[in-house]
Amino acid sequence: MARNKFDVDENLESPFNIRHFRRALVYIRKQKKPMIIAFVLSALSAGIALSAPLIMQHVVDVTIPAKESIPLIGWSALMLATIVVSVILATIRSRIMTRVGQDIIFDIRTDLFKHLQELPFQYYDDRPQGKILIRVVNYVNSVSDVLSNGIINFILEIMNLLFIAAFMFAVNAKLSLVILAGLPVFIGIMLLIKTKQRRAWQSVSNKSSNLNAYLQESISGIRVTQIFTREERNEGIFTRLSVNYRKAWMKTMYLNFLVPFSVDNLTTMVTTSIYFVGLLALGPAEVTFGVILAMSSYAARFWQPILNLSNLYNSFINAVAYLERIFETLDEPVTVSDVPKARELPPIQGRVTFDDVTFAYDPGLNILENLVFDVKAGESIALVGPTGAGKTTVVNLISRFYNITGGKILIDGHDISEVKLKSLRSQMGIMLQDSFIFSGTILDNIRYGKLDATEEEIIAAAKTVCADDFIREFEKGYMTEVNERGSKLSQGQRQLISFARTLLADPRILILDEATSSIDAQTERLLQKGLNELLKGRTSFIIAHRLSTVKNCDRIMYVADKGIAESGSHDELMAQRGRYYKLYSAQKMEA
Repeated sequence: MARNKFDVDENLESPFNIRHFRRALVYIRKQKKPMIIAFVLSALSAGIALSAPLIMQHVVDVTIPAKESIPLIGWSALMLATIVVSVILATIRSRIMTRVGQDIIFDIRTDLFKHLQELPFQYYDDRPQGKILIRVVNYVNSVSDVLSNGIINFILEIMNLLFIAAFMFAVNAKLSLVILAGLPVFIGIMLLIKTKQRRAWQSVSNKSSNLNAYLQESISGIRVTQIFTREERNEGIFTRLSVNYRKAWMKTMYLNFLVPFSVDNLTTMVTTSIYFVGLLALGPAEVTFGVILAMSSYAARFWQPILNLSNLYNSFINAVAYLERIFETLDEPVTVSDVPKARELPPIQGRVTFDDVTFAYDPGLNILENLVFDVKAGESIALVGPTGAGKTTVVNLISRFYNITGGKILIDGHDISEVKLKSLRSQMGIMLQDSFIFSGTILDNIRYGKLDATEEEIIAAAKTVCADDFIREFEKGYMTEVNERGSKLSQGQRQLISFARTLLADPRILILDEATSSIDAQTERLLQKGLNELLKGRTSFIIAHRLSTVKNCDRIMYVADKGIAESGSHDELMAQRGRYYKLYSAQKMEA
């Protein structure tokens, strides 16, 4: 569970290999047509720009010595035209690739979100939300440019090098060899730092993920922070994480800046060598001043693509670190899913059977062992017992939010591991203690699980759970906008809205997990009347710590010692004078 901490670096499950990049090509192939157009435009732009040194050489060696003013104007106009056309083509290409980059972002992010929707609860139990969010947002943004512009630019820079080399050797082969002499030095530098660069970017990825995780956690818990005046302590933690990120970033930048520093110095040395070799070694008889000017221009142009390629390499190393994280998430197994021959669960009556069920969140640490019970359709079951005994685990297994370790869970005789999840969960209604309210209107929140519900059905559900009165007190009633997590509502109001949402789905099996814990006693009494009518004909599982709310259930199960320690009606369990009796008596005395 070490990954479930904001200050622990995530280790990749497997190292990056070329297979990851091949997977990335899937998103690139979807944009093949616009990328080909952009490539052609870039090639034309680069080819036109490369003619400028040749024009300059001709003007210096021929036109100016001949004092031809009209041709000079013509050559100047032609050079200006090459610049204008090159810029126009580059601009069109840039617009195309901006759209391509955004389309790639859209595709990757959509696949990530779709996969995250399917991952089991266990995945979210083991990770801070911030470390998940950063992969969907920041990391996808970071790789998009490399996967779009990066591929085209890499090919173009290689072509540029070949074109420039061809132009250079066409002008003067000996001076071309002088320009190429710096390449072995540059390659040696890149080989020395490439492994360090990848590790450095991995460190940046880790520190960024940690910082994002703590930031998300701090924002979610801001009320608790202010209640306990933890601002100063939290600021210290955030500062430490920020300093760690800054150190990792600066170390990476030092390595990255070695590349342009090396290229700049090599370019200066090569250009100096051209003048030395051209003027002193070869002499003016073999090399004209126009040739030297042209070769100096080509030297700068030759090393510019090399600098661009090195920058692309840096970007690729950076993107590799993020691609590893992205594909690690996409490779996370969907352990709770439909089996190959899963069948539709037909409309159910609601009989639930646990047949020798064993379950563990972590291997070897069983929460439930050899659990056996049978619930008839329409029966109401209360699950009580100490905190951590496994009450919520039992109801989570009925909805198959986790896979059981052993045994079977049957609904109307159908093994739930062999039916389609959607057909199973669509016939259940689950009301949790932590009532999550989505941003939007109250109407939309109630309709969340049944999009085709009419306004009349929504209002009827709200009236059943006693939510209609307080909703109508708002100026806009059911069209009142609420924030994420329902910050404008009281905890009791959030629970009532969640109740209405659950009941609107008209489930055959109803699960209430501490569903009335935040509702005042008067509202709870009113709500109970509606619930009594609603629970008729439905199988219900009710988890409650206030035992007075479950006295009338058909059966009460006391969950303890990895199973059902006691089972029976309220009167039967009180007569046994066992664990339930002691718990109920203690609560009655406290009241």
